[in-house]
Amino acid sequence: MRQLILVRYGEIYLKGLNRPYFMRALVSRVKQAVRPFGGRVWLHDARIFISDMNDMDGCMQAVSKVFGVHSLCPAVEMEKGDFNAICDQAVRMMQGLRGSFKVEARRADKRYPMTSPEINMQMGGYILERCPDLHVDIHTPEHVMNVEIRDMAYLYVRVLEAVGGMPVGTGGKATLLLSGGIDSPVAGYCIAKRGVEISAVHFHSYPYTSERAKEKVISLARQLSAYCCGVKLYIVPFTEPQLQIHEKCPEEYGTLVMRRFMMRIAAKIAQQEGAKALITGESLGQVASQTLDALCCTDAVAGMPVFRPLIGNDKIEIIHIAEKIGTYETSCLPYEDCCTVFTPRHPCTRPKLEHVERAEGALDIDALVDAAVAGTEMIQL
Repeated sequence: MRQLILVRYGEIYLKGLNRPYFMRALVSRVKQAVRPFGGRVWLHDARIFISDMNDMDGCMQAVSKVFGVHSLCPAVEMEKGDFNAICDQAVRMMQGLRGSFKVEARRADKRYPMTSPEINMQMGGYILERCPDLHVDIHTPEHVMNVEIRDMAYLYVRVLEAVGGMPVGTGGKATLLLSGGIDSPVAGYCIAKRGVEISAVHFHSYPYTSERAKEKVISLARQLSAYCCGVKLYIVPFTEPQLQIHEKCPEEYGTLVMRRFMMRIAAKIAQQEGAKALITGESLGQVASQTLDALCCTDAVAGMPVFRPLIGNDKIEIIHIAEKIGTYETSCLPYEDCCTVFTPRHPCTRPKLEHVERAEGALDIDALVDAAVAGTEMIQL
């Protein structure tokens, strides 16, 4: 008999003949998450198992952030031949609990002499006789004694919900435009959850934006990396493009021209990374640069798909996700980002593409983009 963690996955079950590819990717990501805890990871009989970890709770918390994992259970593994011994172990695991319970058996080994309903009834009665503070409720129990009969018997009561989704890397690569705000980290999380490996680009306008603002974004990228199995963060020097835009472009188009420069630079870095799409945290109508007309103008220079997973969310919904994934408090730190520099008093909300192109005609676009990309700093998190 030994203690281990039983890892369950969800959507991968639907992948048919491609399932082995997704399973290999998920096991690899789980191994990466477990490495600091010294655990051993293996796949057997449609389950991922972890044993020999030096900190079970810490290990479970790390694995719960691995996209593709549906839930985790600290379990006891034991021989399945002696049903009374299994029941005794179930009693030990239920002792000290109060309220309602039920037994839920899964008999993967169809040669086992008892059916799942028989295991439920006999083990439930056994527990009921020996745990006076418990009573049976098969519909809405407070506690569930789970029993899985495979090549061994696995018993667990506690289930830790995980993030779900698909293993990172199975959905290709994309590059996130990461500001210091609430929205963009959430957007990166949402796309990474679909199996996309993300890198991040941040635009830093020193001295108009401070080193603390830069450190804030590094902290956000580090928090994302816990879910994304690591993140490459590119810090782009953006002062010169912003100064040029401020000096030479009509004020009402300043933000739009700036966003178009960001798209050009991010797309160039994405191509170097082998990424096939950009990701932004834009939500339709949230600010002047996020109207439908404005988004069409910025997309015109991207040269690749732009994913906006938050496009239909309101701010409260986005905040709830940010709180859930742990980025909200960092995003609220009062350090400015480059989007707040030279903000126009009356930005254009319904721009026409030809007017925007005319507004940026006074700029040497290629030279400014190339200089920004050449001066970019990369940080591996």
